[in-house]
Amino acid sequence: MNAAALFATGFGTGLLAGGTTCAAVQLGLLTGAVRGEARAVRPVAVFLSAKLVTHAALGALLGLAGSAVEPGPRIRATLLVGASALMVLLALDLVGFAPVRRLLRRAPKGGAEDAHCAPPGSSSGRTRRPVVLGAATVLVPCALTLTTELLAVSSRSPFGGAAVMAGFVLGTVPLFGLVGVTVGRALTLLRGRLTALVAVALVAVAGWTLLSGLRLGGWLPDGGSEATAAASARFVSTDASGTQLITVYALDAGYRPAALTARAGVHTVLVLRTNGTHGHTRAFTIPSRNQDVVLPVTGDTRVDLGVPKPGRLRYVCASGHSPGEITFR
Repeated sequence: MNAAALFATGFGTGLLAGGTTCAAVQLGLLTGAVRGEARAVRPVAVFLSAKLVTHAALGALLGLAGSAVEPGPRIRATLLVGASALMVLLALDLVGFAPVRRLLRRAPKGGAEDAHCAPPGSSSGRTRRPVVLGAATVLVPCALTLTTELLAVSSRSPFGGAAVMAGFVLGTVPLFGLVGVTVGRALTLLRGRLTALVAVALVAVAGWTLLSGLRLGGWLPDGGSEATAAASARFVSTDASGTQLITVYALDAGYRPAALTARAGVHTVLVLRTNGTHGHTRAFTIPSRNQDVVLPVTGDTRVDLGVPKPGRLRYVCASGHSPGEITFR
C-alpha cells in the first residue's frame, strides 16, 4: 500500500476502535496532563501533539528498518506487562500513596522542581508536563497501537510507517480530546473526589493489559476448553500428499474456531483465511514460535507448522486478544 492508503487504514483503525483502547490504557498519563489545570483544552492539545510527533517518528523508524527492528511477540508482551505496572503506579500516585508519589515526582539534581510538580502558575511547567506525558504514550502502547506498528513494519517505507502511525493517532483524537476535557473539568469541579474512581479504573485496565501481555508472551498456564475430533472435522483435512491442513478463519470479531483438535506426528500446514477482514485479527501471532503473520484483507495464508508433537499450540492476535488453541494428539 502507498502512504495515502496506509494513512487511511491507520486513521480508520484509530477512529473506529483505537480511541477506546488507547484512552483506557493511557488514561493515567492523560489525567496527569490535565491535573491542576483550570482549562483542559490547551494541555490536551499539547499532549496529543506530542503523542502525534513521537508515534509518527516511531512509525518512520519501523518502516525504514523493516523486519530488522520488528518487535517480536515476546518484546510486545514485555511492553504490555510493563505498561500494566506503570498504570498501577499512576493509580497509586493519584490516591496519594507517598512512596510512589516520591518516586514519580522526585526533583532532579540541583533542587529544581520537576515539570510534573511545577507550580500551577509556571508556564514552562504547564507546557512541559503534557509534552513529556504525551511523548511517554509511546512507552505505554495499547493493543491496537502494537498492531499498527506491525503494519508500519510491513510497509518497508519511512513515509508509509509514519503515515499509518500518524493516521492512527489522528483517528483517536476526537475521543481522546473528549475524555481529556471531561476528566479535566471533573477533577476541577469535584476537587479530587473523582481521583479514587479514576485510580480504580486504571487498576482494572492494568489487569486487562497484563492478561493481554501474558497471553501474547505465552506465559499463561495450560487450561481452557478442548474441541473434540468430531467438532474439528470440518476444519481439519488431509491433502493428496498426506499433509494435514488446519483451517482457521480470521474474522473482525476473532478467530473461528477458537479450539481445535488435530493429529500429532504428521506434517501440518495452518491455513489462515480472511474475507473482507479489516480488524486487528489480521495480525496473527503464535507465541510459542515467536512468530507474527500479517494477513491480507481477503485470501488464504499458509503457515508451515512442521511435524507437531502432542500438546497445545496457542494463537492470538498480535495485541494479545482473541485467543485460540490447537490440541495435537
